[in-house]
Amino acid sequence: MRRRGGRGGRGAAGGRGSTMADATQDGERTATGAANAAARPAGAMRTIWRRPLARAGLVAIAVYAAAAVYGEAVYRWHRAADRTPPYQRGALEEAYRAPSLAGGHWLGTDGLGRDVARRLVQGARAAFHVGIVTSLIAIPIGVVLGLLGGYFGGRVDDAVVWLYTTVASVPGLLLALSIAMVVGRGLAGVCWGIGLTTWVGLCRLIRGETMKHRGREYVLAARVIGAGHGRILFRHILPNVAHLAIVVFTLRFPASVGTEVFMSFLGVGVQGEPSWGTMIQSARMRLWHGAWWEMTAVTVAIFGLVLAFHVVGDALRDALDPRTQAALAGGRPARGAGTAGAAS
Repeated sequence: MRRRGGRGGRGAAGGRGSTMADATQDGERTATGAANAAARPAGAMRTIWRRPLARAGLVAIAVYAAAAVYGEAVYRWHRAADRTPPYQRGALEEAYRAPSLAGGHWLGTDGLGRDVARRLVQGARAAFHVGIVTSLIAIPIGVVLGLLGGYFGGRVDDAVVWLYTTVASVPGLLLALSIAMVVGRGLAGVCWGIGLTTWVGLCRLIRGETMKHRGREYVLAARVIGAGHGRILFRHILPNVAHLAIVVFTLRFPASVGTEVFMSFLGVGVQGEPSWGTMIQSARMRLWHGAWWEMTAVTVAIFGLVLAFHVVGDALRDALDPRTQAALAGGRPARGAGTAGAAS
């Protein structure tokens, strides 16, 4: 009996050792899966570049970004020199000039004789400023709150749901306008107004995906080996849902630009500098005089930017979605999706 009991004790000890070994292996697979998830966007960009339409979208975005950088450099240079920039200089004798390559005004001039092409570039500067800054405000809020609510559940999740339900219950544009009026008219007010009202959709998405991941094997293995909540959230779960934030960025960027255009059109947005919204507001009255080129140029610019981001966003979503990758691979599971718990 003693010999049998000793053998049973050794079996129990062996079982515990096997369990810890399995947990260690699962933890190693977790780290590998997280690395694969973090490397997924790089592979997605290569996949997107092989698609002609998505490649054209990337080139268009690069052109817009180059125009925005050039506009920012021109703005900073003339501001430091305390001089009036060329896009603000008007000449009444040059007013309402139609587009002409020979005359030097490729897109014509406005009612004050200012070059429309130069002001269009400055509008791209304002658009990218708003798109990037609002994303830097909204995406961290949505990701962090979504992770906390989806992982902890209970009262934490109730608080997160109550918060984003309250924000979502107020019309987004009205809330953005209210915040902008409190902060102050101008580019800063627009950024805070849009950034603090557009995180709800991402928060819901991250919360739902985190709920799926918190019960998967790699999270349970991390708990067994003693990983804390912060490590599990930001080292294991976050890399597997981060691609959702990337896709949301490509889709919400043009939405933020559209909101800025509307707010500037109402006079709450950019002040004292060219913006696509202010250009539309001033160009609409000149249509009666037959000056169609300013409104047309701004409309085409906005349409091109929105279309390019949506094309790239759709391609990026397909490239990062493990279910789409599995379908393209003939039904085989996506690499690292099973063990690492890649977000579906």
